[in-house]
Amino acid sequence: MEPAGAAMPREFAALEDFPTLLRRRGLMSQTPLSPGPVDRAQFTETHATTILAFKFSGGVLVAGDRRATAGNTVVYDRADKVLEIDRHSIMAIAGVPATAWEMARVLEHSFQYFRRTQLQEMSVDGKVRALSKLLRDNFGFVMQGVGVVVPIFATYDFASHEPGPRLYFYDAMGAQFEVTEYAATGSGSPGVRGILYYENKWGKKPLAKLREDEAVTVALRALDTAAEADTATGGVDRSGKIFPIIKVVSQDGISTLAEEKIAAVFKRSVA
Repeated sequence: MEPAGAAMPREFAALEDFPTLLRRRGLMSQTPLSPGPVDRAQFTETHATTILAFKFSGGVLVAGDRRATAGNTVVYDRADKVLEIDRHSIMAIAGVPATAWEMARVLEHSFQYFRRTQLQEMSVDGKVRALSKLLRDNFGFVMQGVGVVVPIFATYDFASHEPGPRLYFYDAMGAQFEVTEYAATGSGSPGVRGILYYENKWGKKPLAKLREDEAVTVALRALDTAAEADTATGGVDRSGKIFPIIKVVSQDGISTLAEEKIAAVFKRSVA
C-alpha cells in the first residue's frame, strides 16, 4: 500500500477515466457494446444558442433564435429552444439540445404527476429546484465535456404575497439565480445583454414598461445584433424568412406569437 500523498504513476495520470484503465489492462474488451474512448477530435456536439428573456408590461417575454450548430457547421435552422413545461412555465435552452429536451420532458412529467397526485400546482420554488436538480445530476457529463445545458426558466407565481412573473437563469452546475429585469445565455449572450442593458437604462422606456410590440422589437434587435458577431446565433434569416420563436408568460398563461406578427414587427421596426 502506497503512503498517503504518494505521486500518481505517470501511466495513471494520463488516463481520463476508469474504463480507459480497464481497457489498457486488457480487462474490458472493445466490442461494439463497449467501445473505446471517444475521440473528441472526431466528435462534435450539436449546440443551440442564443436565448433571452425579460419582464415587460405584459409578463415575461422569452425568445430564442433557431440555429443549431456543430462546430462550424449549421446543423439545423429551425430548432425550437423555447419550450412550454406547463400552463405557466417556460424553459428556454442553450447548450446541447438532446440533453435539454430530455430535461424538459422530465420536468413536464414531474409537474403533471405532482398536479394529479396532490391536486394542486407545484410551487414556484419547487419547480425551480426541480430544474436545478436535473442540472446537478447532469454535471458528470459536463465534466466529461459533453451535455452542457445552461437554461432560462420563466413562470408566473400566483402563491406569493406579491403575485407576478418570475425569471431565473442557471449555470451548468445547477445554481439558480432570480433576476428582476432580464437574462440571456448562450454564445451570443454578451451582445444580447449589452442591448438589454442599454434599452433598460437609456431607452425610451425601461423594459418593464414596454408594450408587447415594443418588447418584440427589442428582442429581435438583440438577437439580430448577436448574430452579426456570433456565427452560432441565427438571428433573423432574411432570405429564408426564419424568425425567432417568441413566447409570453403572463397571468393568463402562455401565448406564442404568430410568425406573421413577428415578421410585421421586424419589417416595421428592425429591418
